[in-house]
Amino acid sequence: MENWKNISLWMDQLDEPLTPRSSLNKDISVDVAIMGAGYTGLWTAYYLKQQNPGLSIAIVEAQTAGFGASGRNGGWLIGELSGQDKLLKDSTEQQRTLGHHLIHGIPDEVARVLEKEGIECDYQKGGMLCVAARYPEQTESLRASYKSLEQLGYEAGDNQWLEGSDLTDKINIEEAKAAIFNPHCASIHPAKLVRGLARAVEGLGVKIYENTPALNWKKGSIKTPKAQIETQWVVPALEAYGATLKKSLYPLSKYHLPVQSLIIATEPLSEKIWLELGVKNGEVFSDYSRQVTYGIRTKDNRLVFGARGSYIFGGRLRHNFKLTDTELNLRKDIMIDLFPQLKHVTITHAWGGNLSMARKFHPHMVADQDNQFAMAGGYGGEGVGASNLAGRTLADLILNKETHLTSMPWVNKQGGIGTLKKWEVEPIPWLGYKTVIKSFDLEDKVLNDKTAPIWKRKLVIGFASLMEKFVE
Repeated sequence: MENWKNISLWMDQLDEPLTPRSSLNKDISVDVAIMGAGYTGLWTAYYLKQQNPGLSIAIVEAQTAGFGASGRNGGWLIGELSGQDKLLKDSTEQQRTLGHHLIHGIPDEVARVLEKEGIECDYQKGGMLCVAARYPEQTESLRASYKSLEQLGYEAGDNQWLEGSDLTDKINIEEAKAAIFNPHCASIHPAKLVRGLARAVEGLGVKIYENTPALNWKKGSIKTPKAQIETQWVVPALEAYGATLKKSLYPLSKYHLPVQSLIIATEPLSEKIWLELGVKNGEVFSDYSRQVTYGIRTKDNRLVFGARGSYIFGGRLRHNFKLTDTELNLRKDIMIDLFPQLKHVTITHAWGGNLSMARKFHPHMVADQDNQFAMAGGYGGEGVGASNLAGRTLADLILNKETHLTSMPWVNKQGGIGTLKKWEVEPIPWLGYKTVIKSFDLEDKVLNDKTAPIWKRKLVIGFASLMEKFVE
């Protein structure tokens, strides 16, 4: 096994020292107090200051800005929300169109802020490719997915069917048969984005206190190890790390269940190899399977590649992200299935991060006007982009504005966290996860076996589909 680094490539590449900002050592009073200096907390602070520069805002962060998922993800800035079609299905045609525009506009809105604030984070909007590449059934299911998208009111060009030379012009996966191309996606350097955003909000007058974990919170206050924050509004922007707050007014872990993403990165690849692989315009890509893969080409010509991660009994956070041989090999094996020419490349980094899943597997942005707190989460794998939409939306909710953002079906303007569905108690989540993942792994193993009979292939697809629906 290679001598790879057990650290996020993105954090390892920063050219700035990760010297923590000052911690909070005395009681303060502010208009808005935010827990967490990741994307959600920083975007919320940014848009609040854009609309009301006079607001006093403080952010408390248990580690340093970007320590969590914001500095550990796969680098996709996608204009999508998990489950967006289900969320919008009962909306009017006008509302669906507006929702699509808001979601698809996320990468361009981020680009606007990057230019305005002078944040350099390797932004490249090349779109996303979802490719049928490893076994024949992928093509069938991908075509069915494309047909369903055609019926959901998307505009021409939002989703494009590619095959033949149209496909190979974008990506050269050896056995690729077809792909859906979504232009509303960019690749970024996640750590550069979160660190640059932290500096930008500081420049607007927001105070960020690092090495300052929130221990507890209730209406109007947050308790930290050495001080208390009195505030009009509380924003728990913690996602998976809400699991650390056990005695709060609202136990966030009942609504945001921590899961883990796991990712590898190769050594820099030669231009010759990249000419063979494609994605010359910065396209990000995945193969259309339940392994939930994602890959990008970095600015220094590495391939970053991830796949669905893990879950720990009790919804506990994972702190040791030294990947096991099994975890690393799953990602490497799929990567090599897609690109056999990478069989002998060196893996230089392997890491992971904690993110959260909502019970209905949909993102949400909620406000509780009575207890004066606002929160967002449940992004699944789309958090880099979804957090920007959430930050804009939470700002409008806190300022009590009626806008297009607050009119969306993933927003609840009054009921707060009580409107969300809770996760079941253990061992139900753990047993469900284990059963579902076993079915996904079995499906992938059988479908990758070219000698497997048709009856067996149909059986594992049916079983995996049933398990997937069972947990929705």
